Amino acid sequence: MNAVFPKKIFAVLIIFVLSFQGKCADLTRGNAKPNIIVILVDDLGYGDLSVQGGEDIYTPNIDKLFKKGMHFKNFYANCTVCSPTRASLITGCYPDMVGVPGVIRTHEDNSWGYLREDVPTLPEMLKKAGYKTAIVGKWHLGLESPNTPNERGFDFFHGFLGDMMDDYWTHLRHGNNYMRLNSQVVDPEGHATDVFSNWAIDYLKNQKENDSPFFLYLAYNAPHFPIQPPEDWFEKVKKREPQLSEKRAKNVAFVEHLDDGIGRVLNTLDELDLSENTLIIFSSDNGGHLPSGASNGSLRGGKQDMYEGGIKVPTCFVWQGKIQSKSESYNLGLTMDIFPTLCEIAGATVDTKIDGISLFKSINGEEQDTNSRNVYFMRREGGKYAGMCYYAIRQGPFKLLQNTPFEPLELFNLGNDPAEKSTLNENTEKFNELRYNLSQHIRESGNIPWQKQKK
Repeated sequence: MNAVFPKKIFAVLIIFVLSFQGKCADLTRGNAKPNIIVILVDDLGYGDLSVQGGEDIYTPNIDKLFKKGMHFKNFYANCTVCSPTRASLITGCYPDMVGVPGVIRTHEDNSWGYLREDVPTLPEMLKKAGYKTAIVGKWHLGLESPNTPNERGFDFFHGFLGDMMDDYWTHLRHGNNYMRLNSQVVDPEGHATDVFSNWAIDYLKNQKENDSPFFLYLAYNAPHFPIQPPEDWFEKVKKREPQLSEKRAKNVAFVEHLDDGIGRVLNTLDELDLSENTLIIFSSDNGGHLPSGASNGSLRGGKQDMYEGGIKVPTCFVWQGKIQSKSESYNLGLTMDIFPTLCEIAGATVDTKIDGISLFKSINGEEQDTNSRNVYFMRREGGKYAGMCYYAIRQGPFKLLQNTPFEPLELFNLGNDPAEKSTLNENTEKFNELRYNLSQHIRESGNIPWQKQKK
């Protein structure tokens, strides 16, 4: 029998189908891969955030970020200086295993690393998982082909190829302009921190209508010396904290200006309705530079040192609705762990050997043992270091370190001596065990060239 389908029933079915499709779309959006932003600052002191106990410094935007997610209380940069830690971030490996044991610089006779050309990078992995990839700010892993950002996995580069800036207003290094828009030389006006914040905001606005998730690596030069806060920020700190020395007041103002720039970037995420499905990681590439007025709180030492003040860094992971706000983790984490963590979240298969481990269980509030592994720190440098290396190894609470190539090894138990005041006896089984394990890492990394091979 050919019955005419009642129009009212048909209309009800159409509404039901559209409603069902809408719910499916909502579920899809809810389960979509998150956007990812990694904010890496330069030489931030462990005590130079108010959320880290800083009493003479005011960092409301970074503090707010820490409170929105998980604060890692036991997180370390992979090295005491810039390039090696950045190499670990984008490769998931120890820096000496990827050819970057020291700082990459303009002049060959004072450059101590060359990023291996055969190692997969984080942006390359995320691109395979469907991400748009970008870096805004400091690169510091190569000045020429093939080690430029666009050749190592980034779709978009708006930043600084080199290491430190000799001046935050001219943006030059050794008279060279390393500012780039992809491969094009650019000459922006303004303080570098403001420039990078503005460029990051521009990138986010351009991604608003993009169907693909994005990965933004936002790497500031600040607060690396020279310490050059804008004058109005410096005057504000001097008025608020008259007891501070001029050097300390400048460093505080420099960090507070940086905090303001990061706040503008985070506010843009909110304005674009991107915050809810964006994973944000904040960290530093090494500890604070004490001669520049930085504070590492109660930690011993600072930048360039293998003591805690040189490598322990403020770090948080934030993902609204996924990572519990105001949560803390005392699990051991390193910069190189960010690589596998992000790959797991993005669904990117890591099919090459890396040294980092995923911290996904930790940020998900699950039990995870990250502390029993041996972790290594090293740096090669010229100048007073004479081109030699110095090292540290940590296993659980025990840490064996050599603070310069010319000093003896020292063993500490960080569990009961976090300030590294009491050296343990070297005639112990633990000292010998860690020294042997360190020697094996040195043997393995000795196979890796750290200079460009001449053909």
